Amino acid sequence: MAINCSDERRPVITGIGMITPVGPNTQITWENLVAGCSGIQRIMAFDPKNIGVKVAGQIAFNPADHLESKEARRMSRDSQLAQVAARQAMQDARLSKEELAPIAERVGTVIGTTLGGYELGIHQIMPFPEKRIGPFALLNSLPNLPGYYIAREVGAEGPSLTISNACVSGTQAVGEAAGFIRNGIADVVLTGGVEALIEESLVAGLESMGVMALGFEDNPSEASKPFDANRTGLVYSEAVAVLVIESLAHAKARGAHIYAEIVGYGTSTDISSPAIPDPSGKPGRIAMQIALRDAEMRPEEVDYINPHGAGTKGDAIETLSIKQVFGEYAYSIPISSTKSMLGHPMGAAGTVETAVCALTIDRGVIHPTINYRVPDPECDLDYVPNRARPADVSVAMCNNNALGGHHATVILKRVS
Repeated sequence: MAINCSDERRPVITGIGMITPVGPNTQITWENLVAGCSGIQRIMAFDPKNIGVKVAGQIAFNPADHLESKEARRMSRDSQLAQVAARQAMQDARLSKEELAPIAERVGTVIGTTLGGYELGIHQIMPFPEKRIGPFALLNSLPNLPGYYIAREVGAEGPSLTISNACVSGTQAVGEAAGFIRNGIADVVLTGGVEALIEESLVAGLESMGVMALGFEDNPSEASKPFDANRTGLVYSEAVAVLVIESLAHAKARGAHIYAEIVGYGTSTDISSPAIPDPSGKPGRIAMQIALRDAEMRPEEVDYINPHGAGTKGDAIETLSIKQVFGEYAYSIPISSTKSMLGHPMGAAGTVETAVCALTIDRGVIHPTINYRVPDPECDLDYVPNRARPADVSVAMCNNNALGGHHATVILKRVS
């Protein structure tokens, strides 16, 4: 196959690995998202009797099924999940560590996480001096360790980067990884986002901020209801997604299946507050506009948006931002929230949702926003309510925002 020299720097997605509350791998996750299945359950990691939050998106995962037991005991849960998801992504991309060995210094990693191995700090470091600190506790609590374990898994000896910008960490990881390819720094990059911490103190802290959906112990699947007039807050969850990104030239040379190309990336900062979104919608608008300029696209070329859509008051502000960017065309764009089924996996959200955008382009189906029953006059766009929709999507946009004022947008396009 002939390779254009410009293909050397076009970043494409060729492998996807996911472990989510609705599935242990990408295929099952995708099938359940399209079917509108919720992964929200009553909290099982601890007894939530002391708090109002009763539900979360939890992963059924036994590290002993995937990892050597001695090392798994030393690792944080997020590192365990990240390593296994990277293995899945490599298998999906039909790549092996041995195949990458000749270009190991051209293989990089960019991973996003909000809290990293924070649970090791809670259970193995904070109890000091009553409890001895193990020699691996501090090391494996660091947020950059998931990236290390992924790099070791695939033999990536090139550039590595960990991003911890709260809930845009995964989105920015994808954008920065694409930059590694575009700038000629790497030929292959493993990028992803991971969050794996259902801890009482964390959930209680989020509850105190007034952003969480409370109750729902009798009907967990109804707790996350983005854009609905009766939404009451976000549902915290754990998840991981890892993508194999490579230059189009590298992908073509080995005959890889290509899900989509990463064509645009934009990021901005809301300086009005670290926690309350700017009601004007300006920061989200800026991120989308930067991404569109980066992609050299007009707004009317976007066929689908996967929004932040967390089920908070911010849904109305995000809707406003979309209208500011797309004008009347905003009413023609299908928009669906993955968080309606998975909850909000913080640092993993953007990579999971980028993977969903890639699968939407590849498979021609838009998953629904479930629990959308009562329209909100401030959220009056097409949120693909409750049922999946066949669609020919060539261009998809993924939006996320975060505590600390961060906003990020990634745009994917079908490779023709």
